[in-house]
Amino acid sequence: MAGSRRTVSLAAALAVEVALLAGALTVVGAAGAGQHADRVPIARAPATVVIPTGPGRYVFDCGTNAEAHRNTANVVVTPGVAGPEHHVHDYVGNRSTGVDSTDASLLRGTTTCTNGDLSTIYWPVLRAGGAHSAILHPASVRMEYLAAATGPVVAAPRGLRAMTGDARAATTGTSGIRAWTCEDSEDRRTDRYPRCPDGREVRRVFDFPSCWDGVRTDSAGHRRHLSFAGPDGACPPRTFAVPRLRVTVGYRVSGDFTVDAFPEQHRSPRTDHGIMINLAPEPLMAEIVACLNANRTCQ
Repeated sequence: MAGSRRTVSLAAALAVEVALLAGALTVVGAAGAGQHADRVPIARAPATVVIPTGPGRYVFDCGTNAEAHRNTANVVVTPGVAGPEHHVHDYVGNRSTGVDSTDASLLRGTTTCTNGDLSTIYWPVLRAGGAHSAILHPASVRMEYLAAATGPVVAAPRGLRAMTGDARAATTGTSGIRAWTCEDSEDRRTDRYPRCPDGREVRRVFDFPSCWDGVRTDSAGHRRHLSFAGPDGACPPRTFAVPRLRVTVGYRVSGDFTVDAFPEQHRSPRTDHGIMINLAPEPLMAEIVACLNANRTCQ
């Protein structure tokens, strides 16, 4: 009788272990299909802490990349280089941006922006699963320039490069940016993939640096010539505030999703990033500056 009970107990224990193993394999298999463990309900994300801005705001429309302008180029970081090791970018603005683009060639291009801005703005695509799975098309893209919190802005020079976020944050140890949020919950942002309430867009918010050194349009690493304002919204000494670009990209997502990334980054949400080359015509930039410095909202 005792031996029978031991046999039953052993069988039960084995059944539990098999069930646990099956569950673990199911999770691993699902993750391989595109799920990512680094997710958080947006209600649990921290309150958004953003650099203060002034009341001026210039809002403009560059579409949602309905033309599916995408490629593996990065004309700021690796001009002239494209290949399978690079992730895919979504573009708005300049229609001609490609691997061999230069400022001169971009200025000969056309734009998706209704105000005639020839700038190129891009970010990595979202995918419905893992690498090479279907690309998710943005449902909304909001473009706006924001005023400085502590004084007037000056015109951004043509050709100015700007970057926010770090495409290699998962391996470099940098904190990345808190780019992720949800529709109607933008008072909370996270560096993890958000789980949004039913019917609400997943959103990515790219706040670009706006304190220019007054001399260069680019620099080693593409960050030293243009820095972020401090916690009070003031630019560092010997820098000048230029209009701050904010791009908010929204998606209607019914399942899991991941950001396209370098393979060694394992689709980490902390690798999200945005890049811009300012090619706004000078009269348009003057209009933007005048709007912001007058504390108006212009559309």
